[in-house]
Amino acid sequence: MKYLFKNLLIAFLIFLTIAGFFTLVNSPAEKAKEVSLSQLVEQINQEQISTITIRGDRLEIDLKDGSQEKATKEKEASLTESLKNYGLETEKLKLINLEIKGESGLAFWVGSILPFLLPLVIIGFFFWFMLRGAQRGQTQAFSFGRSKARLINPQDKKEKITFKDVAGLKEAKEELQEIVEFLKTPKKFVNLGAKIPKGVLLVGAPGTGKTLLARAVATEANVPFFSVSGSEFVEMFVGVGSSRVRDLFQTAKKQAPCLIFIDELDAIGRQRGAGIGGGHDEREQTLNQILVEMDGFDPNTGIILISATNRPDVLDPALLRPGRFDRRVILDSPDLKDRRQVLKIHTRNKPLDEKVNLKEIAERTPGFTGADLANLVNEAAILTARRNKKKIGQEELRECIEKVLLGPERKSHVLSKEEKRIAAFHEAGHALTAASLSNIDPVQKISIISRGSAAGYVLKLPVKDKHLHSRSEFIDELVVLLGGYMAEKIVFNELTTSASNDLQKSTDLARRLVTKYGMSEKLGPRTFGGKEDLVFLGREIATEKDYSEETAAQIDREVTKLIDDASHTAKKILTKKRKKLDQIAKELILKETIERKQFERLMKKKV
Repeated sequence: MKYLFKNLLIAFLIFLTIAGFFTLVNSPAEKAKEVSLSQLVEQINQEQISTITIRGDRLEIDLKDGSQEKATKEKEASLTESLKNYGLETEKLKLINLEIKGESGLAFWVGSILPFLLPLVIIGFFFWFMLRGAQRGQTQAFSFGRSKARLINPQDKKEKITFKDVAGLKEAKEELQEIVEFLKTPKKFVNLGAKIPKGVLLVGAPGTGKTLLARAVATEANVPFFSVSGSEFVEMFVGVGSSRVRDLFQTAKKQAPCLIFIDELDAIGRQRGAGIGGGHDEREQTLNQILVEMDGFDPNTGIILISATNRPDVLDPALLRPGRFDRRVILDSPDLKDRRQVLKIHTRNKPLDEKVNLKEIAERTPGFTGADLANLVNEAAILTARRNKKKIGQEELRECIEKVLLGPERKSHVLSKEEKRIAAFHEAGHALTAASLSNIDPVQKISIISRGSAAGYVLKLPVKDKHLHSRSEFIDELVVLLGGYMAEKIVFNELTTSASNDLQKSTDLARRLVTKYGMSEKLGPRTFGGKEDLVFLGREIATEKDYSEETAAQIDREVTKLIDDASHTAKKILTKKRKKLDQIAKELILKETIERKQFERLMKKKV
């Protein structure tokens, strides 16, 4: 219907163009007055006519005063006979210059042929557009089952990414280096009877560099690289996905040796038969075809499949068995040293101020992935441009860390004098309890400037990266989370909604201590409850409850006890150091932001 409307519109525009041209050709610049033969005879007898031009049965009359007229004579009779019938004086006719001219070739052909040719032309164009639209639709129908994978040629310098462009991930690079060596020199492995892994599964949190690392493997091996997303296989028509998988592997065979990269494998690789009332037929057929292509009767020699996912727990077991995805490479978030290297890569083509210290920025960004760090540098560049500076400075990078973590400053969100005082004591309570406990990371910054949904915040950053956390650290963290709540209660003897997020976090942390980490003294080393992740139409619809109601009551009591103990500890610290709490809050109200060095001087200063 869309193409039909388009074709009709084009045909109509062509018709208007031709009609306009025809009108332009046949229309004179100035429209002459039409007179009858009797009027013409009267003008001739009065000697007002100078020239009469005869064009068929049309008369073009030029008067002596310079004006023009036109008339039509009888077709069956000559002009003289027609005029004599109206009383023409023959002597007067001799005084007039008579010219006989045939019709112009263009006007004749346009006037004679166009009325017959124009409908044929319009109908011809109409059918041509219809056939072209039908042919295009037929071509799309035949290409519907073809793969949409993007081919990246190793000779393309714009798309060239090497292992040097991927900072950190040493273990992952070592695992993938063997793939590169096999693709470069396969005989070295074949002579020893070794078989190359058919599939490599990259597992890691979003932004850890899975796609980047796969492209680096293709560049290092100097082989073609087919990139496709898992969602591009799935369509509403059953069988399209499996057809695209077959086409992808057939195309890859022609380019072998090569790499195929499927991003977000969990889109098509979820466990089969796990949904309500059966699985998704299209997705399951696509998965079956991938399984056959990877390890079926027709081995794909020279084709290595690399896939990425952040949900390996939902993948079908048939995908993960040896012979298909033989290797699983884990990509962790970068540590301090790796974050510094990532920052160097992302700032490579950006003008940096000489005083920029990337080590400090790396120390302030624990838990950041490579994508987070790239976003941080980009935000710093945007902020620098907004401030009309030529080089990115340390101040812009520091400010953008908070922007990435908490959101942009809400300068329009102005607190009243009383609300500002409450926010100052709330954040001072967090900071003071953190500084008073031994298992808490040092306070880097305290602010009562709104960012995101928070009216204020206390930024704590670890001195070094941590991979394991003790029970003492979690208990102290509970105390810090409740420090703001208890500060409001002690100072104002009233509570506000500012502590709602802290209470939610503390309750969740206390429950995880009891049910997930086995850190409850009474319930002991045991976990409670099934997996927390809900798979959409997958293996689980609700969290499994593998304990009795009596145990549930004990869990609630333990969670309550942990929170009560933390509240008591926070109250004890803040009551004992009330003057220091007032001092920090007063400084916050005055300056709105306290950096680490200023905070350390405040803590050492005698009250």
